[in-house]
Amino acid sequence: MIIIGAGLGGLSTGCYAQMNGYRTRIFEMHDIPGGCCTAWDRGDFTLDCCISWLLGSGPGNEMHRIWLELGALQGKQMRHFDVFNIVRGGDGRAVHFYSDPDRLQEHLLGLSPADAGHIRDFCNGLRKFRKCLAVYPFLKPVGLMGTFERWRMLASFVPYVNVIRRSLSVLMTDYSSKFKDPLLREAFNFILYEKHPAFPVLPFYFQLASHANLSAGVPEGGSLGLSRSIEQRYRRLGGEVTYNAKVEEVLVEDDRAVGVRLSDGREFHADIVVSACDGHTTMMKFLKGRYLDVKYRHLYTRTIKEPGMVFPGYVTLFLGLKRPFPEGDPCTTYLLTDAEAAGLTGIRHPSINVQFRNLHYPELSPQETTVVYATYFCDIAPWRALNQGPEQASRLRRGEELHTLPVRRGRDYYTAKRRVRNVLTRFLDARFPGMADAIAVRDVSSPLTQVRYTGNYDGTVLGWQPFVESGETLEALVKKHGPGLPGLENFYLSGVWATTGGLIRAAAAGRHVMQFICRDDGRTFTAGIDETGPPPTHVVIPVGARPPSPGPAAGFPQPSYRQET
Repeated sequence: MIIIGAGLGGLSTGCYAQMNGYRTRIFEMHDIPGGCCTAWDRGDFTLDCCISWLLGSGPGNEMHRIWLELGALQGKQMRHFDVFNIVRGGDGRAVHFYSDPDRLQEHLLGLSPADAGHIRDFCNGLRKFRKCLAVYPFLKPVGLMGTFERWRMLASFVPYVNVIRRSLSVLMTDYSSKFKDPLLREAFNFILYEKHPAFPVLPFYFQLASHANLSAGVPEGGSLGLSRSIEQRYRRLGGEVTYNAKVEEVLVEDDRAVGVRLSDGREFHADIVVSACDGHTTMMKFLKGRYLDVKYRHLYTRTIKEPGMVFPGYVTLFLGLKRPFPEGDPCTTYLLTDAEAAGLTGIRHPSINVQFRNLHYPELSPQETTVVYATYFCDIAPWRALNQGPEQASRLRRGEELHTLPVRRGRDYYTAKRRVRNVLTRFLDARFPGMADAIAVRDVSSPLTQVRYTGNYDGTVLGWQPFVESGETLEALVKKHGPGLPGLENFYLSGVWATTGGLIRAAAAGRHVMQFICRDDGRTFTAGIDETGPPPTHVVIPVGARPPSPGPAAGFPQPSYRQET
């Protein structure tokens, strides 16, 4: 089996393939694993740009088992803040979104007693959803469930059918509009850091309930550490990864995928090919638009270009600071005025999310320093209009072809990046005096940076949007055809473009695609937990407190946690 891409979808596919007796090789154009789940170094600082919460980081749900099977969490400390996000309005008021429904209800009632009925309605739904998470199916795709399995799955949801139905049928924009308090009316839309106009209430419940159940924390070692742990699991299982290897074409003979051709002209053959990289690149470049039926063709040629069908990219600013800023919170969304947002190229909604990442990952920066991570949802079009160079380029260095090296983008592009950096730095310095003078390193990335490193369509980090035409169509096609294409044998899709959602969905996609492959090959699928390391430990960190150093530490409440076996 050849797998294209060493992001979490590709690594997961490789792990489960090796567990089931397949010999696999992953080709990755970058020189490190992880795809979007990554980090990079600037001076003494490691800048982690991905995991702000990891669904399945704690037990009591099927998501957790997937991470344990992939060796992602073993031996690590999972850190859980008691506040999921803070939303601050321009008037200085703030909403602390505690994930515990009792604390959240008390806090919200203190902010707006006039909204008591609507506040209790939301918190009651959250209480019910916490119990619902245990029955959510992640281990086996619905398309492979037999009749009895489907009925058993549906029966497990019966106690929660009302809260699921109600939360799925109402957009959060409509639900939040019923609050009398203007800050609550706006703040509820930003619980998940940015505004998601197409999201119903259900995903807000899902994230908060997972967080309340201590299953949406952050892992010691950060995003690249998680990716490297899964890569190590894959190698222990006998898998092979080839880096700096950019696939240009999927080779097809007699309507069967038989291998890949790399950018340097080399060809590699296999019985099965799995693409776990950008979906648009796979369909329109690797396969040249072949094997797309009417619905797939519409999805990849028309729907993908419509607004809101693909998750947007991000602009990110990292600041490595030479001293501590103890007044900083782990995660805050600031609601901006139009004037404050005016200098932020491509911004979708007038807000920025600011995280003091040294509170998440103290091991990634020197002691007595601070890492600030400021982001906003961004359209790529304004950045493309400023760009004067290629979006991606391959060059030889020391006899090896590399594919993610810097490219020249022109004066206007760099001027826009400096303007964004200056606008955000001034904003932060006004709220945290002395921050501008404490800067040791700084780094700005745009959606074009994402394109350069991953090749993702329009710089997206998550692919298809759920709850809209694109995500619904994709899920219907996977149920009908499995994660493959009609008319093309021995070819499969994995990763975020074969599903909707974030890291856990990408990891689950690898498990799912291997179940389809095993079915097609007449094999019985098998998977086991990685036993080479101890189970993860968990710590709850009150907002306002510094996290402990890696490993169990005194001074922070240790939750009573039953480790899965």
